[in-house]
Amino acid sequence: MAARAGTANRRNEMGKGFFGRLVEGLTKTRDNIVSGIDSIFSGFSAIDDDFYEEIEETLIMGDLGIQTTMAIVEDLRRKVKEQHIKEPAQCKALLIDSIKEQMDLGENAYEFENRKSVVLIIGVNGVGKTTSVGKLAGQLKDSGKKVILAAADTFRAAAIEQLTEWANRAGVEIIAQKEGSDPAAVIYDAVAAAKSRHADVLICDTAGRLHNKKNLMEELKKINRIIDKEYPDAYRETLVVLDGTTGQNAMSQARQFMEVAQITGIILTKLDGTAKGGIAVAIQSELGLPVKYVGIGEHIDDLQKFNAGDFVNALFHVSENQQA
Repeated sequence: MAARAGTANRRNEMGKGFFGRLVEGLTKTRDNIVSGIDSIFSGFSAIDDDFYEEIEETLIMGDLGIQTTMAIVEDLRRKVKEQHIKEPAQCKALLIDSIKEQMDLGENAYEFENRKSVVLIIGVNGVGKTTSVGKLAGQLKDSGKKVILAAADTFRAAAIEQLTEWANRAGVEIIAQKEGSDPAAVIYDAVAAAKSRHADVLICDTAGRLHNKKNLMEELKKINRIIDKEYPDAYRETLVVLDGTTGQNAMSQARQFMEVAQITGIILTKLDGTAKGGIAVAIQSELGLPVKYVGIGEHIDDLQKFNAGDFVNALFHVSENQQA
């Protein structure tokens, strides 16, 4: 009976579509940022320095970060001046546009899907890294791609077991060795398998031990050397998984990973139930790194491609067909 109810609930969620679930998932962030913004728009009768200061404070509290907030407010001031806006209430659409512009990083974010590619996924323990690898594999497989997983996070207890479970669930092959083995050796085997079995995408679950950056850097260099040598034609992608609930800490992790590897994008997990979702804006604006996927739940389809416009609309609860 409970199982049937669970399935029915899931069906209802599926019916909502990802945008609806994103709107729901961002409730806490929205309460944190937007209710404050709305009260500014309705509470001020004039657009003055106090008005802008209040907006700044609200955005910073929502984890957009100081640098990003300053850029957004500067842009807002410019638009208000250019368009001769006099009423605070008229600024909301302009603010939404300014936030979207801060997040615009152009196209080609998903080029790896169209090429023979190797995707390295790194992240510290507990951020949902292995789960994200499994979900991504499942989605690529469902879209008709031949996917192989490499279990190169050989240090964390149960990581290989967990990834094997996801591989079975997604119906994809996995290349693994025993716990504690050399991650580079796993990658070597996985690259050989990807080539001989004509895989479209090889996804490598790699370690992310930031407390020992030197070792991590050496390990990633070794892995990259093997891929460069054995699979030179492969398109390369290196994604960092960050926990959305950690706000500015996630930002600092991203900076640290940028020191040890050539990061091409971010997977931001656990956006459901966090008040710190504004970090997605800060990452794109301050680091120039695209958030490529967001996770808003436990199910395989709860990891989705990130769309900045949808994200900001969901944040401000602007409906999909309503122009911001």
